[in-house]
Amino acid sequence: MSAMPDRRNFLIQTACATTLGVVSAGAAAADDDAESNRKLNIGVIGVGNRGASNIAEIKDENIVALCDVDRQYLAAMSSRYPDAKTYSDFRELLERGDLDAVLISTPDHTHYHAAMLAMRRGWHVYCEKPLAHSIWEIREMAAAAKRFKVVTQTGNQHHASDGYRRVVEIVQSGVIGKVNEVHAWTNRPIWPQGIARPEPSSTVPEQLDWDAWLGPAPVRPYNDVYHPHGWRGWFDFGCGALGDMGPHLLDPVVWALDLDAPTKISAESSRVNDETFPTWSIVRYEFPAAESKTLLKLVWYDGDRQPPESLTGIKRLPPNGVFFMAERAKLFAPMYGAAPTVMPYDKGDTIELPEPHLPKSPGHHREWIDACKQHGPTSCDFGYGAKLTEICLLGNIAIRSGQTIEWNHEQMRATNGVDIGDLLRREYREGWGLQG
Repeated sequence: MSAMPDRRNFLIQTACATTLGVVSAGAAAADDDAESNRKLNIGVIGVGNRGASNIAEIKDENIVALCDVDRQYLAAMSSRYPDAKTYSDFRELLERGDLDAVLISTPDHTHYHAAMLAMRRGWHVYCEKPLAHSIWEIREMAAAAKRFKVVTQTGNQHHASDGYRRVVEIVQSGVIGKVNEVHAWTNRPIWPQGIARPEPSSTVPEQLDWDAWLGPAPVRPYNDVYHPHGWRGWFDFGCGALGDMGPHLLDPVVWALDLDAPTKISAESSRVNDETFPTWSIVRYEFPAAESKTLLKLVWYDGDRQPPESLTGIKRLPPNGVFFMAERAKLFAPMYGAAPTVMPYDKGDTIELPEPHLPKSPGHHREWIDACKQHGPTSCDFGYGAKLTEICLLGNIAIRSGQTIEWNHEQMRATNGVDIGDLLRREYREGWGLQG
Protein backbone atom coordinates (compact mmCIF):
# COMPACT_ATOMS: atom_id res chain seq x y z
CA MET A 1 0.00 0.00 0.00
CA SER A 2 1.12 3.59 -0.49
CA ALA A 3 2.05 5.84 2.36
CA MET A 4 -1.06 7.99 1.84
CA PRO A 5 -3.52 5.79 3.82
CA ASP A 6 -1.09 5.76 6.76
CA ARG A 7 -0.94 9.55 6.74
CA ARG A 8 -4.72 9.73 6.61
CA ASN A 9 -4.92 7.48 9.64
CA PHE A 10 -2.37 9.67 11.37
CA LEU A 11 -4.41 12.79 10.65
CA ILE A 12 -7.58 11.11 11.92
CA GLN A 13 -5.79 10.09 15.12
CA THR A 14 -4.38 13.59 15.46
CA ALA A 15 -7.85 15.09 15.11
CA CYS A 16 -9.17 12.84 17.87
CA ALA A 17 -6.26 13.69 20.12
CA THR A 18 -6.86 17.39 19.53
CA THR A 19 -10.46 16.98 20.66
CA LEU A 20 -9.16 15.54 23.92
CA GLY A 21 -6.75 18.42 24.32
CA VAL A 22 -3.70 16.19 23.86
CA VAL A 23 -2.23 17.76 20.69
CA SER A 24 -1.48 21.46 20.66
CA ALA A 25 -2.54 23.75 17.83
CA GLY A 26 1.11 24.44 17.14
CA ALA A 27 1.89 20.75 16.66
CA ALA A 28 -1.05 20.32 14.29
CA ALA A 29 0.10 23.32 12.26
CA ALA A 30 3.59 21.84 12.06
CA ASP A 31 2.14 18.57 10.77
CA ASP A 32 0.18 20.47 8.11
CA ASP A 33 3.32 22.29 7.02
CA ALA A 34 5.25 19.04 6.79
CA GLU A 35 2.52 17.47 4.66
CA SER A 36 2.43 20.49 2.32
CA ASN A 37 6.19 20.42 1.84
CA ARG A 38 6.43 16.67 1.24
CA LYS A 39 6.90 15.51 -2.35
CA LEU A 40 4.31 13.19 -3.86
CA ASN A 41 5.25 9.83 -5.38
CA ILE A 42 3.65 10.00 -8.82
CA GLY A 43 3.24 7.41 -11.54
CA VAL A 44 2.79 8.76 -15.07
CA ILE A 45 0.82 6.87 -17.72
CA GLY A 46 1.51 8.24 -21.21
CA VAL A 47 4.78 10.19 -21.41
CA GLY A 48 4.95 11.45 -25.01
CA ASN A 49 3.38 14.54 -26.58
CA ARG A 50 0.73 15.85 -24.15
CA GLY A 51 2.11 13.54 -21.47
CA ALA A 52 5.52 15.21 -21.70
CA SER A 53 3.88 18.63 -21.29
CA ASN A 54 2.01 17.44 -18.20
CA ILE A 55 5.17 15.97 -16.68
CA ALA A 56 6.92 19.32 -17.09
CA GLU A 57 4.25 20.85 -14.84
CA ILE A 58 4.83 18.37 -12.00
CA LYS A 59 8.60 17.92 -12.34
CA ASP A 60 9.29 19.04 -8.77
CA GLU A 61 7.48 16.01 -7.34
CA ASN A 62 8.89 12.46 -7.18
CA ILE A 63 8.29 10.83 -10.57
CA VAL A 64 8.77 7.21 -9.51
CA ALA A 65 7.12 5.29 -12.38
CA LEU A 66 6.72 5.88 -16.13
CA CYS A 67 4.50 3.98 -18.54
CA ASP A 68 4.12 4.21 -22.30
CA VAL A 69 3.34 1.73 -25.05
CA ASP A 70 5.96 3.42 -27.27
CA ARG A 71 9.50 2.62 -26.14
CA GLN A 72 10.92 5.66 -27.92
CA TYR A 73 8.83 8.02 -25.82
CA LEU A 74 9.56 5.93 -22.74
CA ALA A 75 13.31 5.94 -23.28
CA ALA A 76 13.38 9.70 -23.83
CA MET A 77 11.50 10.39 -20.59
CA SER A 78 13.44 7.73 -18.68
CA SER A 79 16.65 9.58 -19.49
CA ARG A 80 15.25 12.54 -17.55
CA TYR A 81 14.06 10.38 -14.65
CA PRO A 82 16.56 7.50 -14.51
CA ASP A 83 15.38 6.33 -11.09
CA ALA A 84 11.79 5.83 -12.26
CA LYS A 85 10.78 2.27 -13.14
CA THR A 86 9.35 1.87 -16.65
CA TYR A 87 6.34 -0.09 -17.93
CA SER A 88 4.50 -0.65 -21.21
CA ASP A 89 1.24 -1.86 -19.58
CA PHE A 90 -0.28 0.57 -17.08
CA ARG A 91 -1.98 -2.29 -15.24
CA GLU A 92 1.46 -3.42 -14.09
CA LEU A 93 2.39 0.09 -12.95
CA LEU A 94 -0.84 0.25 -10.95
CA GLU A 95 0.11 -2.87 -9.01
CA ARG A 96 2.84 -0.90 -7.24
CA GLY A 97 2.45 -0.12 -3.57
CA ASP A 98 4.32 3.15 -3.23
CA LEU A 99 2.29 5.72 -5.17
CA ASP A 100 0.36 8.74 -3.93
CA ALA A 101 -0.99 9.90 -7.27
CA VAL A 102 -1.25 9.06 -10.97
CA LEU A 103 -1.19 11.33 -14.02
CA ILE A 104 -2.91 9.94 -17.15
CA SER A 105 -2.22 11.29 -20.66
CA THR A 106 -3.18 8.34 -22.86
CA PRO A 107 -5.62 8.21 -25.81
CA ASP A 108 -9.24 8.65 -24.71
CA HIS A 109 -10.21 4.97 -24.88
CA THR A 110 -7.93 4.01 -21.96
CA HIS A 111 -8.68 6.87 -19.54
CA TYR A 112 -11.42 4.98 -17.72
CA HIS A 113 -9.44 1.81 -17.00
CA ALA A 114 -6.31 3.60 -15.82
CA ALA A 115 -8.20 6.08 -13.64
CA MET A 116 -10.52 3.52 -12.06
CA LEU A 117 -7.69 1.17 -11.15
CA ALA A 118 -5.78 4.06 -9.57
CA MET A 119 -8.74 5.39 -7.58
CA ARG A 120 -9.49 1.92 -6.23
CA ARG A 121 -6.03 1.96 -4.74
CA GLY A 122 -6.82 5.25 -3.01
CA TRP A 123 -4.52 7.27 -5.29
CA HIS A 124 -5.23 10.77 -6.51
CA VAL A 125 -5.67 11.18 -10.27
CA TYR A 126 -5.05 13.84 -12.89
CA CYS A 127 -6.62 12.72 -16.19
CA GLU A 128 -6.47 14.43 -19.55
CA LYS A 129 -9.63 15.66 -21.24
CA PRO A 130 -12.04 14.45 -22.46
CA LEU A 131 -12.49 12.63 -19.19
CA ALA A 132 -13.36 9.31 -20.84
CA HIS A 133 -14.70 7.65 -23.96
CA SER A 134 -18.37 7.12 -23.04
CA ILE A 135 -21.04 8.70 -20.85
CA TRP A 136 -21.25 5.57 -18.70
CA GLU A 137 -17.50 5.73 -18.08
CA ILE A 138 -17.44 9.37 -17.03
CA ARG A 139 -20.27 8.80 -14.57
CA GLU A 140 -18.49 5.79 -13.08
CA MET A 141 -15.31 7.85 -12.70
CA ALA A 142 -17.06 10.77 -11.00
CA ALA A 143 -18.82 8.39 -8.59
CA ALA A 144 -15.57 6.54 -7.83
CA ALA A 145 -13.75 9.78 -7.00
CA LYS A 146 -16.37 10.51 -4.34
CA ARG A 147 -16.50 6.94 -3.08
CA PHE A 148 -12.76 6.59 -2.63
CA LYS A 149 -12.32 10.19 -1.43
CA VAL A 150 -9.44 10.93 -3.78
CA VAL A 151 -8.39 14.27 -5.24
CA THR A 152 -9.01 14.51 -8.98
CA GLN A 153 -8.42 17.06 -11.73
CA THR A 154 -9.56 17.01 -15.36
CA GLY A 155 -6.88 18.18 -17.79
CA ASN A 156 -8.64 21.19 -19.31
CA GLN A 157 -5.73 23.38 -18.22
CA HIS A 158 -7.06 26.69 -19.58
CA HIS A 159 -9.59 26.67 -16.74
CA ALA A 160 -6.76 28.16 -14.69
CA SER A 161 -6.33 31.12 -17.05
CA ASP A 162 -7.06 34.73 -16.18
CA GLY A 163 -9.01 35.07 -19.43
CA TYR A 164 -11.56 32.41 -18.55
CA ARG A 165 -11.95 33.88 -15.08
CA ARG A 166 -12.65 37.26 -16.66
CA VAL A 167 -15.36 35.72 -18.87
CA VAL A 168 -17.04 34.29 -15.77
CA GLU A 169 -16.86 37.63 -13.93
CA ILE A 170 -18.35 39.57 -16.83
CA VAL A 171 -21.16 37.12 -17.58
CA GLN A 172 -22.14 36.54 -13.98
CA SER A 173 -22.09 40.27 -13.13
CA GLY A 174 -25.01 40.82 -15.50
CA VAL A 175 -23.48 43.90 -17.18
CA ILE A 176 -24.04 42.46 -20.67
CA GLY A 177 -27.51 41.20 -19.78
CA LYS A 178 -28.82 37.66 -19.92
CA VAL A 179 -27.07 35.31 -22.30
CA ASN A 180 -29.52 33.40 -24.49
CA GLU A 181 -27.25 32.00 -27.20
CA VAL A 182 -23.64 30.84 -27.48
CA HIS A 183 -21.58 29.89 -30.55
CA ALA A 184 -18.29 27.98 -30.27
CA TRP A 185 -16.03 26.79 -33.08
CA THR A 186 -12.71 25.10 -33.80
CA ASN A 187 -10.53 24.43 -36.83
CA ARG A 188 -10.15 20.79 -35.72
CA PRO A 189 -9.93 18.11 -36.97
CA ILE A 190 -6.30 18.52 -38.00
CA TRP A 191 -6.01 14.72 -38.26
CA PRO A 192 -7.75 12.33 -40.70
CA GLN A 193 -11.53 11.95 -40.33
CA GLY A 194 -14.28 10.84 -42.65
CA ILE A 195 -12.14 7.93 -43.87
CA ALA A 196 -12.61 4.17 -43.93
CA ARG A 197 -10.43 1.63 -42.14
CA PRO A 198 -7.07 1.34 -43.92
CA GLU A 199 -5.30 -1.79 -45.01
CA PRO A 200 -2.96 -3.26 -42.37
CA SER A 201 0.64 -2.11 -42.40
CA SER A 202 3.15 -4.87 -42.95
CA THR A 203 4.68 -4.79 -39.48
CA VAL A 204 4.17 -3.15 -36.12
CA PRO A 205 7.08 -0.79 -35.34
CA GLU A 206 9.65 -2.45 -33.12
CA GLN A 207 9.26 0.18 -30.40
CA LEU A 208 5.44 -0.12 -30.14
CA ASP A 209 3.47 -2.53 -27.94
CA TRP A 210 0.40 -2.61 -30.19
CA ASP A 211 -1.64 -4.90 -27.96
CA ALA A 212 -1.15 -2.59 -24.98
CA TRP A 213 -1.96 0.43 -27.18
CA LEU A 214 -5.29 -1.15 -28.14
CA GLY A 215 -6.13 -1.77 -24.50
CA PRO A 216 -9.88 -2.34 -24.07
CA ALA A 217 -10.68 -1.54 -27.72
CA PRO A 218 -11.50 -4.27 -30.25
CA VAL A 219 -8.50 -5.89 -31.90
CA ARG A 220 -7.55 -4.53 -35.31
CA PRO A 221 -4.39 -4.71 -37.43
CA TYR A 222 -1.80 -2.02 -36.94
CA ASN A 223 -1.56 0.96 -39.27
CA ASP A 224 0.44 4.14 -38.72
CA VAL A 225 -2.69 6.24 -39.21
CA TYR A 226 -3.59 5.53 -35.55
CA HIS A 227 -0.41 6.26 -33.61
CA PRO A 228 0.78 8.71 -32.38
CA HIS A 229 -1.76 11.40 -33.42
CA GLY A 230 -4.46 10.07 -35.75
CA TRP A 231 -6.38 8.10 -33.11
CA ARG A 232 -8.56 11.11 -32.19
CA GLY A 233 -10.66 10.70 -35.32
CA TRP A 234 -11.53 7.02 -34.82
CA PHE A 235 -14.68 5.93 -32.98
CA ASP A 236 -12.85 3.11 -31.18
CA PHE A 237 -10.14 5.35 -29.74
CA GLY A 238 -10.99 9.05 -29.70
CA CYS A 239 -13.86 11.51 -29.40
CA GLY A 240 -13.29 13.58 -32.52
CA ALA A 241 -12.97 17.36 -32.77
CA LEU A 242 -15.74 17.94 -30.23
CA GLY A 243 -14.10 15.66 -27.68
CA ASP A 244 -10.70 17.21 -28.25
CA MET A 245 -11.58 20.92 -28.21
CA GLY A 246 -15.01 21.01 -26.57
CA PRO A 247 -13.62 20.61 -23.04
CA HIS A 248 -11.50 23.73 -23.66
CA LEU A 249 -13.90 25.95 -25.59
CA LEU A 250 -17.09 25.02 -23.73
CA ASP A 251 -15.44 25.25 -20.32
CA PRO A 252 -16.01 29.03 -19.83
CA VAL A 253 -19.57 28.56 -21.12
CA VAL A 254 -20.43 25.83 -18.63
CA TRP A 255 -18.63 27.69 -15.85
CA ALA A 256 -20.05 31.16 -16.45
CA LEU A 257 -23.62 30.01 -17.06
CA ASP A 258 -23.56 27.15 -14.53
CA LEU A 259 -24.92 24.79 -17.17
CA ASP A 260 -26.15 21.33 -16.39
CA ALA A 261 -27.03 18.73 -19.02
CA PRO A 262 -28.77 19.75 -22.24
CA THR A 263 -32.27 18.44 -22.93
CA LYS A 264 -32.14 18.47 -26.72
CA ILE A 265 -29.24 17.80 -29.11
CA SER A 266 -29.22 17.67 -32.90
CA ALA A 267 -26.46 17.67 -35.49
CA GLU A 268 -25.65 18.02 -39.17
CA SER A 269 -22.39 16.94 -40.71
CA SER A 270 -20.54 15.56 -43.67
CA ARG A 271 -21.11 11.86 -44.34
CA VAL A 272 -20.71 9.61 -41.29
CA ASN A 273 -19.20 6.15 -41.78
CA ASP A 274 -18.68 3.23 -39.38
CA GLU A 275 -15.11 4.08 -38.43
CA THR A 276 -14.37 7.79 -38.10
CA PHE A 277 -15.98 11.08 -37.20
CA PRO A 278 -17.05 13.30 -40.12
CA THR A 279 -14.82 15.97 -41.65
CA TRP A 280 -17.11 18.69 -40.31
CA SER A 281 -20.12 19.00 -38.06
CA ILE A 282 -22.52 21.54 -36.53
CA VAL A 283 -24.16 20.50 -33.26
CA ARG A 284 -27.09 22.37 -31.69
CA TYR A 285 -27.92 22.08 -28.00
CA GLU A 286 -30.80 23.36 -25.92
CA PHE A 287 -30.36 23.85 -22.19
CA PRO A 288 -33.53 24.20 -20.11
CA ALA A 289 -34.77 27.36 -18.46
CA ALA A 290 -34.75 27.14 -14.66
CA GLU A 291 -35.27 29.77 -11.97
CA SER A 292 -33.31 32.82 -13.19
CA LYS A 293 -32.06 31.01 -16.31
CA THR A 294 -33.63 31.41 -19.72
CA LEU A 295 -33.68 28.75 -22.41
CA LEU A 296 -30.16 28.69 -23.78
CA LYS A 297 -29.12 27.65 -27.26
CA LEU A 298 -25.55 26.53 -27.86
CA VAL A 299 -24.15 25.86 -31.32
CA TRP A 300 -20.87 24.02 -31.93
CA TYR A 301 -18.96 24.14 -35.24
CA ASP A 302 -15.90 22.17 -36.36
CA GLY A 303 -14.06 21.40 -39.57
CA ASP A 304 -14.46 24.27 -41.99
CA ARG A 305 -17.68 25.55 -40.41
CA GLN A 306 -17.98 28.75 -38.32
CA PRO A 307 -20.75 31.07 -37.13
CA PRO A 308 -21.87 33.43 -39.92
CA GLU A 309 -20.60 36.99 -40.25
CA SER A 310 -24.20 38.23 -39.92
CA LEU A 311 -24.17 36.95 -36.34
CA THR A 312 -20.63 37.77 -35.21
CA GLY A 313 -20.05 40.95 -37.20
CA ILE A 314 -16.56 39.65 -38.03
CA LYS A 315 -15.65 38.69 -41.58
CA ARG A 316 -12.65 36.51 -40.74
CA LEU A 317 -12.81 34.71 -37.40
CA PRO A 318 -9.78 33.19 -35.68
CA PRO A 319 -9.42 29.38 -35.84
CA ASN A 320 -11.03 28.82 -32.42
CA GLY A 321 -13.28 30.85 -30.16
CA VAL A 322 -16.60 31.42 -28.39
CA PHE A 323 -19.25 34.12 -28.80
CA PHE A 324 -21.73 34.77 -25.98
CA MET A 325 -24.82 36.54 -27.36
CA ALA A 326 -26.39 38.55 -24.53
CA GLU A 327 -29.05 41.29 -24.29
CA ARG A 328 -26.70 44.28 -24.43
CA ALA A 329 -23.57 42.93 -26.05
CA LYS A 330 -21.62 40.09 -27.56
CA LEU A 331 -18.72 38.69 -25.59
CA PHE A 332 -15.86 37.08 -27.49
CA ALA A 333 -13.75 34.55 -25.57
CA PRO A 334 -10.57 33.58 -27.43
CA MET A 335 -8.96 30.16 -27.30
CA TYR A 336 -6.35 29.27 -24.66
CA GLY A 337 -7.74 31.63 -22.03
CA ALA A 338 -6.71 34.93 -23.65
CA ALA A 339 -8.46 38.14 -22.55
CA PRO A 340 -12.13 38.39 -23.67
CA THR A 341 -13.65 41.30 -25.61
CA VAL A 342 -17.05 42.92 -25.00
CA MET A 343 -18.80 44.17 -28.15
CA PRO A 344 -21.95 46.28 -27.43
CA TYR A 345 -24.74 46.11 -30.02
CA ASP A 346 -25.25 49.86 -29.69
CA LYS A 347 -21.98 51.60 -30.54
CA GLY A 348 -22.91 54.39 -28.14
CA ASP A 349 -23.50 51.98 -25.26
CA THR A 350 -20.90 52.16 -22.51
CA ILE A 351 -20.66 48.97 -20.49
CA GLU A 352 -18.87 49.32 -17.18
CA LEU A 353 -17.11 46.03 -16.54
CA PRO A 354 -16.95 44.53 -13.04
CA GLU A 355 -13.80 44.64 -10.96
CA PRO A 356 -11.85 41.36 -11.06
CA HIS A 357 -12.65 39.32 -7.96
CA LEU A 358 -12.05 35.63 -8.69
CA PRO A 359 -8.79 34.48 -7.09
CA LYS A 360 -5.91 33.71 -9.41
CA SER A 361 -5.08 30.06 -9.86
CA PRO A 362 -1.60 28.87 -8.86
CA GLY A 363 -1.75 26.81 -12.06
CA HIS A 364 -3.94 23.91 -13.08
CA HIS A 365 -1.42 21.23 -12.15
CA ARG A 366 -0.30 23.11 -9.02
CA GLU A 367 -3.93 23.19 -7.85
CA TRP A 368 -4.02 19.41 -8.06
CA ILE A 369 -0.66 18.90 -6.36
CA ASP A 370 -1.56 21.22 -3.48
CA ALA A 371 -4.96 19.59 -3.07
CA CYS A 372 -3.40 16.11 -3.03
CA LYS A 373 -1.14 17.16 -0.16
CA GLN A 374 -3.81 18.99 1.80
CA HIS A 375 -6.74 16.84 0.63
CA GLY A 376 -8.54 19.96 -0.52
CA PRO A 377 -10.73 20.73 -3.55
CA THR A 378 -9.72 21.36 -7.15
CA SER A 379 -11.55 23.52 -9.67
CA CYS A 380 -12.02 20.77 -12.29
CA ASP A 381 -12.55 17.60 -10.32
CA PHE A 382 -14.12 14.59 -11.99
CA GLY A 383 -17.60 15.84 -11.06
CA TYR A 384 -17.09 18.98 -13.13
CA GLY A 385 -15.11 17.09 -15.77
CA ALA A 386 -17.95 14.58 -16.17
CA LYS A 387 -20.51 17.36 -16.68
CA LEU A 388 -18.33 19.09 -19.27
CA THR A 389 -17.44 15.85 -21.06
CA GLU A 390 -21.06 14.62 -21.15
CA ILE A 391 -22.06 17.68 -23.18
CA CYS A 392 -19.35 16.88 -25.71
CA LEU A 393 -20.18 13.17 -25.88
CA LEU A 394 -23.88 13.91 -26.37
CA GLY A 395 -22.96 15.96 -29.41
CA ASN A 396 -21.00 13.01 -30.74
CA ILE A 397 -23.98 10.72 -30.17
CA ALA A 398 -26.20 13.06 -32.18
CA ILE A 399 -23.59 13.08 -34.96
CA ARG A 400 -23.19 9.31 -35.05
CA SER A 401 -26.88 8.45 -34.71
CA GLY A 402 -28.06 11.07 -37.19
CA GLN A 403 -31.01 11.66 -34.86
CA THR A 404 -32.26 14.47 -32.65
CA ILE A 405 -31.78 13.41 -29.03
CA GLU A 406 -34.21 14.46 -26.32
CA TRP A 407 -32.06 13.73 -23.31
CA ASN A 408 -33.00 12.70 -19.78
CA HIS A 409 -29.85 13.17 -17.71
CA GLU A 410 -31.08 11.38 -14.60
CA GLN A 411 -32.20 8.29 -16.50
CA MET A 412 -29.26 8.43 -18.95
CA ARG A 413 -31.44 7.81 -21.98
CA ALA A 414 -33.16 9.43 -24.93
CA THR A 415 -36.84 9.99 -24.22
CA ASN A 416 -37.99 10.40 -27.84
CA GLY A 417 -37.64 6.75 -28.86
CA VAL A 418 -34.12 6.99 -30.34
CA ASP A 419 -32.06 3.89 -29.56
CA ILE A 420 -28.59 5.09 -28.53
CA GLY A 421 -27.79 2.41 -25.95
CA ASP A 422 -24.71 1.13 -27.75
CA LEU A 423 -23.32 4.69 -27.88
CA LEU A 424 -23.67 5.25 -24.13
CA ARG A 425 -21.54 2.31 -23.04
CA ARG A 426 -19.13 0.17 -25.03
CA GLU A 427 -18.09 -3.45 -24.77
CA TYR A 428 -14.50 -4.19 -23.74
CA ARG A 429 -12.45 -6.90 -25.28
CA GLU A 430 -11.68 -9.99 -23.25
CA GLY A 431 -9.36 -9.40 -20.33
CA TRP A 432 -10.21 -5.70 -19.96
CA GLY A 433 -13.39 -5.78 -17.91
CA LEU A 434 -13.21 -4.24 -14.46
CA GLN A 435 -14.94 -6.29 -11.80
CA GLY A 436 -16.90 -4.64 -8.99
